[in-house]
Amino acid sequence: MDRFFALDPSVTFLNHGSFGACPREVLAWQSELRARLEAEPVRFFVRDYEGLLDEARARVAAFVGTDPAGLVFVPNATTGVACVLASAALEEGDELLLTNHGYNACNNAAAHAAARVGARVVVAEVPFPIESPDVVVEAVLSRVTDRTRLALLDHVTSPTALVFPIERLVRALEARGVHTLVDAAHSAGHVPLALDALGAAYATGNLHKWSCAPKGAAFLRVRAELRDRVRPVVISHGANARRADRSRLHLEFDWTGTHDPSAWLSAPRALDVMAREFGGWDAIRRDNRALALDGRALVAEALGIAPPAPTSMLGAMASFVLPDAPVTPGATGLDPLQEWLFAAHAIEVPVFAFEGRRLLRLSAQRYNSIADYERLASALARRPR
Repeated sequence: MDRFFALDPSVTFLNHGSFGACPREVLAWQSELRARLEAEPVRFFVRDYEGLLDEARARVAAFVGTDPAGLVFVPNATTGVACVLASAALEEGDELLLTNHGYNACNNAAAHAAARVGARVVVAEVPFPIESPDVVVEAVLSRVTDRTRLALLDHVTSPTALVFPIERLVRALEARGVHTLVDAAHSAGHVPLALDALGAAYATGNLHKWSCAPKGAAFLRVRAELRDRVRPVVISHGANARRADRSRLHLEFDWTGTHDPSAWLSAPRALDVMAREFGGWDAIRRDNRALALDGRALVAEALGIAPPAPTSMLGAMASFVLPDAPVTPGATGLDPLQEWLFAAHAIEVPVFAFEGRRLLRLSAQRYNSIADYERLASALARRPR
């Protein structure tokens, strides 16, 4: 696979979930776009950019199952979350509902947004290990009150690698008058995604992870009746534009200052290249999930533990609760076990702290094979105690 992906072939890379990996062909296309930009910046930004962006938007919108009118590009899902939170009309005493499986950066953004106005963050405690999706629904709904204004919920959780029953959660929350902001950072290209059918008020997700676009490509989707309320965190020329040919949402988000948009414009090429090389996106998702489940079985056996979640709650990642006690991270901020696996075995796999325990999370992408997980299982069986 080193002919296809730019990953170091000397490393067993089992951490696609953190930053993704981009095919060489897509990186070459991005370089062509950058060369075009630098050759004549005025022509690129003033004459060509909007048309190129609209083409990319239409392709990405079709991929995630939504109307292009409600989709804008952002650098990452964390920015998408920040935009929605900054635009939310929160008041003193209002509540933002999260779970304990949320992504730390987004948890921080929610805490900041609440503190500005005297609102409150409420955390639904979802256990891990977990027995069924019902546990998630019960935990979240049990924390809804008449002051709950917005629920920030992961579709696929980062530390625990669980696929939450997001459709059930969105429906139940909407029935209670609560809007949902879906953190779909891991969704596009990882699990089936149909945002219009999902019906959430807001959803934001990365394209540089499981869709394999270049770093800096992500989207924010806003439901039709809310599009006039959401603004970017950087206010620019679109704020007082008098144009009638483009929506306020697009005018504000599409231009927040001079930047390199090549990652956004390369996202359709990534979708095409991956589909062409690996039999289409349904096959990619199916095969990655099957490989992750096989890898999970090998690692669970090596650790002598039971898998902590049913297979129905997994996509192309799986996390384990390590039997070892938590330790203080080293100078890099990484867990010593993660550092040992890399230094001693050239295996890149994340080890997280989660609620006083250590989790190891593996990922599966088309450049991986079962031999990668056999190597990890063998190393873990000989890990230092």
